[in-house]
Amino acid sequence: MDDLKLTTKILHTKFLKEDVHGSLHMPVYDNVTFEFKTAEELELAFQGRKPSHMYSRISNPTVEHFEQRLKTISMAAGVLALSSGMAAIANTILTIAKTGDNIITSKHLFGNTYSLFEQTLKEWGLETRFTDLTKPDEVAHLIDGKTKAIFLETITNPQLEVTDIMALSAIAGPAKVLIIADTTMTPPYLFDAKSFGVDIEVLSSTKWISGGATSVGGVIIDHGSYDWKQNAKLSADAKKFGPFAFINRLRREVYRNTGACLSAHSAYLQSLGLETLTLRLDLACANTLKVAEFLQSQSSVQSVNYPGLKSSPFYETASIQFNHKPGALLTFDLASKEQCFQFINGLKLLRRATNLQDNRTLILHPASTIFCEYTAPQLQSMGVRETMVRLSVGIEDSQDIIADIKQSLKGLR
Repeated sequence: MDDLKLTTKILHTKFLKEDVHGSLHMPVYDNVTFEFKTAEELELAFQGRKPSHMYSRISNPTVEHFEQRLKTISMAAGVLALSSGMAAIANTILTIAKTGDNIITSKHLFGNTYSLFEQTLKEWGLETRFTDLTKPDEVAHLIDGKTKAIFLETITNPQLEVTDIMALSAIAGPAKVLIIADTTMTPPYLFDAKSFGVDIEVLSSTKWISGGATSVGGVIIDHGSYDWKQNAKLSADAKKFGPFAFINRLRREVYRNTGACLSAHSAYLQSLGLETLTLRLDLACANTLKVAEFLQSQSSVQSVNYPGLKSSPFYETASIQFNHKPGALLTFDLASKEQCFQFINGLKLLRRATNLQDNRTLILHPASTIFCEYTAPQLQSMGVRETMVRLSVGIEDSQDIIADIKQSLKGLR
């Protein structure tokens, strides 16, 4: 199947076991446990010597098929589906790092990810070194013998910063440091992560993959490119499992023990969402560029930020990394917070809601919502302004989206 296009691969990913009824869709195995014919078979399953489903917190046929589809299109060594994108990040860090280790990441992280690193994991002894990932020299200066990973978001939210990932990879490789990328904004099809030096992808499948916010989920994609003998925590696993050391420890210990499993029903919905992924991505990205160009023409709009605009400082990098399709999120600034609220309240079609990559166009004011727990100095350091509005562009007709924005802008005082 290597020579087939992405959508074809998704649609024709084979079941690992033939369905007795010949179903074209993997059935929803919405059950907890699975029966074995003998005690000997049950023993082999628990010892990992015979691949079998035992308990749906650990593995499930419907979830497995969703993982298999993602593995097919990403050509990864291993894929694990979890209950959320945040669970994917947390499980990854818990697998690769221990007390006293450090990771390097951007100052411009998604609010919950920042909180995970700076608050939750900090109390367990993990140091997070925040820096400007667009300056490779500063990143290189922060690396030491305890650095386990450089963690990046391919496009930051809502700053829309794009890091030169190949430049970071050139630093990380010689230093034996892992590259972990949150590719929520640019899933497979928009971004070929492995070819740019990413070792592990984490993403919220709630977004693009689910097919329109049908369900919450997360994914870890291990490209099998990192030599796990270089990681003190996984070096013993590497002797036994080689390039599969990470995914094996993750499945058989961290994921199992934290219980962050994806439900069978959610896996079914997200597997269906994958089937229309490329269609939705193409349309939403095209819509976003049209909306961004329209906003640039409006005198009441102070500035527009979208990596697909030539005015963006990240235009060239985004074009190379994401094949001229840098996602469907943009931000723009109005004169004041009051104008932002007035504009948002004046919309008739666009939805006031927090999510990304829904089929519907969604709008919110980041400073007062998803970043509301942070102080004014913290917001400033994170690049989140009170005058900023965030727009996640959907797959409606672009003319309808623009018409609603236009009528609301006209009402601004």
